[in-house]
Amino acid sequence: MSMVGTDSHLVTPGEAMEKLLANQVALVTGASSGIGYGVAKALADAGAAVVVNYHSHAEAAEQLVSEIETAGGAAFAVQADVSDPAQVEKMFAACRARFESVDIVVANSGLQKDSAFADMTLDDWQQVLATNLTGQFLTAQAAVKEFRRRGPRPASKALGKIICMSSVHEVIPWAGHVNYAASKGGVQMFMKSLAQEVAPERIRVNSIAPGAIRTPINKDAWDTDAALEKLLKLIPYRRVGESEDIGKAAVWLASDESDYVVGTTLFVDGGMTLYPGFDDNG
Repeated sequence: MSMVGTDSHLVTPGEAMEKLLANQVALVTGASSGIGYGVAKALADAGAAVVVNYHSHAEAAEQLVSEIETAGGAAFAVQADVSDPAQVEKMFAACRARFESVDIVVANSGLQKDSAFADMTLDDWQQVLATNLTGQFLTAQAAVKEFRRRGPRPASKALGKIICMSSVHEVIPWAGHVNYAASKGGVQMFMKSLAQEVAPERIRVNSIAPGAIRTPINKDAWDTDAALEKLLKLIPYRRVGESEDIGKAAVWLASDESDYVVGTTLFVDGGMTLYPGFDDNG
């Protein structure tokens, strides 16, 4: 019995018992670095064939593909700007051409363009919203259409799974980052509304909201002892998160282990959303 994958990687029934995501295909947008890289790696480790989307870092994306294949998995990289509907459609066409369909879609692509509000340019506002929010809309819309086209298959109880990458800043205001915080606040209600609409079709939509994760996008917040000490005051668990923490959460949300979890934001933040500034002022 051959399973999803390429001729060079067929998953056996024995492997299927060991891997939560065996015989499934996952697409991760913005997977060439940071959280996306960690999520794609974790999904591959859990048995999924992985489509590694990138915008402008081809070498890093191909490096991840090589790591996955060296470990015995199946993967390929595809370039696309998720804010462009034509490129999103081509990305899904590439998934179908290589792996026939897709079961798990992680809408992870995101960026920051920070500035004080009065100095923020319209371009910086629109660019962040285009990638962080419109990009999730286009990716999720294409995913829903693909799940419906393909129909159910035995690898998963759900018809398909969508994981939106949000942030603790979907609920925590962030001065100096109004475009980013607005985009993530939008992701929260986008995810919940979409989940409500497609749940009757057994399409599960959820979000992950990372807190402070050690990635290049926020290097200034943890790269020195002074910066790290300041950051840890915001994290009751007293450690900075790693991309692997988000990857493990994504595996669980994408698996049948969470089949009854629908329309939920999973905060992976070491307690940052507990508002630790009030810990001695109760």
